[in-house]
Amino acid sequence: MSDRSVDFLLVGGGLAAGNCAQVLREEGADGSILLVGREPDLPYHRPPLSKGFLQGSESREDTLVNPAEWWKEHDVEILTRTTVQKLDPGERTAQLSTREEVSFDKALIATGANVRRLNVDGCDLDGIHYLRTLGNSASIKEDAEQAEHVVLIGGSYIATEVAASLTMLGKKCSLVMMEDVTLERFYGQEVGRFFQGVLEEHGIEVNGADELARFEGSDGRVTKVVTKSGKELPAECVVIGAGVHPDVTLAKSAGLEIGDGGGVKCSSTLESSAPGIFAAGDMCEYDSTIHGSHMRIEHWDVAFNHGQSAAVNMLGRSQPYDVVPYFFSDLADWVSYEYVGPGSGETVVRGSLDDAEFTVFYLGEDGTVKAALAVGRSDDLEHARRFIKEKSVPDRQQLADEGTDLSSL
Repeated sequence: MSDRSVDFLLVGGGLAAGNCAQVLREEGADGSILLVGREPDLPYHRPPLSKGFLQGSESREDTLVNPAEWWKEHDVEILTRTTVQKLDPGERTAQLSTREEVSFDKALIATGANVRRLNVDGCDLDGIHYLRTLGNSASIKEDAEQAEHVVLIGGSYIATEVAASLTMLGKKCSLVMMEDVTLERFYGQEVGRFFQGVLEEHGIEVNGADELARFEGSDGRVTKVVTKSGKELPAECVVIGAGVHPDVTLAKSAGLEIGDGGGVKCSSTLESSAPGIFAAGDMCEYDSTIHGSHMRIEHWDVAFNHGQSAAVNMLGRSQPYDVVPYFFSDLADWVSYEYVGPGSGETVVRGSLDDAEFTVFYLGEDGTVKAALAVGRSDDLEHARRFIKEKSVPDRQQLADEGTDLSSL
């Protein structure tokens, strides 16, 4: 016999589970909701961790999905610092780290992702950080306050955003990355070169086409980063942005099917191979009705929308998830960019990279629009979403011509 029973069990304390709980109540669910999360904080938004919260312009409370009072007022029970150690889809039971057994009717697994950790000499020295949680961000800020030089390992979102934020705070920042230019893995060299130029204009040193060899330190604390090319960079603080991998440990042990992308394989309604158990966020690999394939995407917006979609489908709506993924990023207050996709291919530029006002459309081999990135041209993204959903093949010259009304394409 279980210790107790709930109608909806939400596993994971992040945005996906938090938004799922909110939408369940908004859509009329009157059953009991239990949200179980391993972190000490209530569900929160992650983008501020490398931006506003790290910079000090947003408080811990500002990052929360809802204030503490909201959960009580809407009768959503949250267990923080708690994990689900075992899930039995057949028996509909969950074993918690509190030793409590909970039976459930419907469940959402939204356990997110874990950072990829680097195993090199000196990796256990103090002052070396990874960024995934509010606690991580607070530790980086505290450490960086005492540092003169900060080295960022990686050339993607975390490294570029944290470098920009800490530079705003007066720190000397250097990047070490395997890529030739920043963000090229996602957006290509032309766009990546634009963002690298912005970073370098503000004093950030970028060391591309290089790789971390080891860390050196004194009295147990990092003091230097050494690259495989032989560069030695002073560092009193290091932040590593080496990507993440989906946390599917619980899902695997529960016997749920895992997709080729490493996430929990789900239908277009985000239901897993076990009926009544759904997945959302970074570890959900869903059947995309837009792209015609299974996809796993690590975007804040996807976690938000997955939570909403999972909620309505847990209520029996059977609505396919058909949202074009969206992502945004700020490099301090220097430049902001927005992206819809995902996708890559031939690029068509509308506007001017030199003027920092442009949209880059990414076209597949068949000429269809797969993705788009915009700087200072947000309105273009609405048209890009339409192109992606309709699998449009717009004329390349008209797409690039600012005199052409995109709504006519």
